[in-house]
Amino acid sequence: MARDLAIDLGTANTLVYARGEGIVLNEPSVIALNSRTREVLAMGREAWHMIGRTPSYIVAVRPLRKGAITDFEVTQEMIRLLLKRVGVSRFNRPRVVICVPSAITAVERRAVIEATKRAGAADAHLLDQPMAAAIGAGLPINEPIANMVVDIGGGTSETALVSLGGVVALEAVRVGSFDIDAAVVTYIRREYGIAIGEQTAEEIKIAIGSAEWTEDEVCAEVRGRDLMLGLPRTLILTPEEVRAAISEPVSAMVDSVVSCLGEAPPELAQDLISQGIHMVGGGALLKGLDVRLANATGVPVQLVMQPLEAVVLGAGRIVDKYESLKPIFLDGRR
Repeated sequence: MARDLAIDLGTANTLVYARGEGIVLNEPSVIALNSRTREVLAMGREAWHMIGRTPSYIVAVRPLRKGAITDFEVTQEMIRLLLKRVGVSRFNRPRVVICVPSAITAVERRAVIEATKRAGAADAHLLDQPMAAAIGAGLPINEPIANMVVDIGGGTSETALVSLGGVVALEAVRVGSFDIDAAVVTYIRREYGIAIGEQTAEEIKIAIGSAEWTEDEVCAEVRGRDLMLGLPRTLILTPEEVRAAISEPVSAMVDSVVSCLGEAPPELAQDLISQGIHMVGGGALLKGLDVRLANATGVPVQLVMQPLEAVVLGAGRIVDKYESLKPIFLDGRR
């Protein structure tokens, strides 16, 4: 018998939740292709390790950028492989709930539904990631009180104010963790004349990246290629430099939260003083970001228990009560 599935189709990672089983798959949203034959060589973690390390005819690509599908055929193939990995075949076609960024257009929504059905799903429904995140964080979304969720993913940052089972205010910007990585790459290239890869930039962000000054800061040794000489070179990078390098994307994220707060009705805005703001997503793990947000908004900010899994766990709760929670789905026409 087909199991209902929930998929968090993220720019950075894709997670799959199976009804009655929990999270059954968690892989990077990367697929490796032979550009000559269009043959899929690897997907997920295996493909992620190939980024920047392949011959010219093998490309490791992320089919979703800025929360949107950049290559329909590759996305469809990735979803097909995901479904195959969790045991879906032509004999057991499941109903699938897909979490998507609220920033994507109606055309992109239809593309996601179409790709999922072609990949083997019997039926496909969409769910906004901030709503799924609020459910996954265990917030009382059906009560008449303010629940604010900030979901910072790889390609998008979304802030939603939820009350009585619906979104009261929403602000989404196509800025995320990958923009922070790109800012680090650009800074090191401009200031030191050294080229580093996407994975090195991510390692720098995790090791010494921060949105505000934090205690026990240390410097990091960075290895890259000298652009003038073409030879390997090492440099020492300080946390202050990284903070300056990533200030633009971090400011865009903070400004979007402040903007969403500005749209909140007065009664709900005052609820947030006691309820606080809840952060989810991989980008929320950036050191000092909670302090930066709290200082900018004057509202307490906290990271939820499982920030990376909150969205798919929320969608999973909907899958577990599929029929009763059907009204919460998006229909793809918005």
